[in-house]
Amino acid sequence: MEKRFVYFAQLAAVFVLVVGCFLVLRPFLAATLLAAVVCVSTWPFYLWLLRRMKGRQNMAALIMTLALALVVILPLALVAYNLADDVTALYDWTKQLLEAGPLEPPVWLQGVPIIGKSADEYWHLIATDQEEMDALVKRSLEPARNFLLAGGILLGRGVLEMSLAAFIGFFFYRDGVALVRFLDVAMDRVAGTHAAKVLGIVNNTARSVMYGLLGTALAQGFVATIGFTIAGVPAALLLGAATFLLSLIPVGPPLIWGGAALWLFYQGNVGWGIFMLLWGFFLISGVDNVVKPLLISRGSNLPFALVLFGVMGGVLAFGFVGVFIGPTLLAVGFNLMQEWVPRDGMG
Repeated sequence: MEKRFVYFAQLAAVFVLVVGCFLVLRPFLAATLLAAVVCVSTWPFYLWLLRRMKGRQNMAALIMTLALALVVILPLALVAYNLADDVTALYDWTKQLLEAGPLEPPVWLQGVPIIGKSADEYWHLIATDQEEMDALVKRSLEPARNFLLAGGILLGRGVLEMSLAAFIGFFFYRDGVALVRFLDVAMDRVAGTHAAKVLGIVNNTARSVMYGLLGTALAQGFVATIGFTIAGVPAALLLGAATFLLSLIPVGPPLIWGGAALWLFYQGNVGWGIFMLLWGFFLISGVDNVVKPLLISRGSNLPFALVLFGVMGGVLAFGFVGVFIGPTLLAVGFNLMQEWVPRDGMG
């Protein structure tokens, strides 16, 4: 009886310790997971750099951390900072424009098949009726501004999370060799002879998902910048950077190239507006259907639905950094299930 009491007391103490550690580390969970995903994905580059630095771990880890800050964190911080200012300025300019007097619809609007005449009449109705104009502002401008400002806040939190992840990643890089040895021993006790295979699945899956997400985002941002430049859209480089960021979220890029097309239409450039729609639909968004599956499938046979759930659920659970964490966690779990289920079924 006494031995059983001691056993349960020890078990309760371990449980309290684990829960306490989790509560202490919970605020840093998202940054730690992101740092782990980034370090696993870039580990081959770190090992190459470590050889070039002749084994100086601190210097190699510092260079990798600074590279992450320059390539990802700094551009994200600039976009988040400019987004807040631009949204406020755009809102004020649009509101002043609407309050200045009737805004005539573009001449080409009547010529649009089927809906052109109705759209032109509705435009005139809103432009000449102040109550309708006020109602339109409340229905569209205010929610749009709040949505974009919320996006800016989300990006700002993402910058903070990524900065913390970069700080944690420095220690993951520096002590990575010892951590890998520890994981090998721990996984050997948990998974036995399958430990090496499980770790291989985790590494390949994490890298393929990260390469797929970032590779697709870079490709879409590059193609979008070319399209904006050809069509004569202002701030093509900034819009390309915004496309890069929003491409991490499903149906994000159409918000950018669709808005650019609407601006071209309003300016009277119907031909360039149609060009922008075609370029966006077939090339910018088409990249997502070609590059992402190609890169992700190299190490993970992940269905599109899981990628979608991983991104959206990751954002809800971890904020902006969940864009990377969510799909990676689901991909690792999915691949491990694929590996274990046939073996268990045959056993």
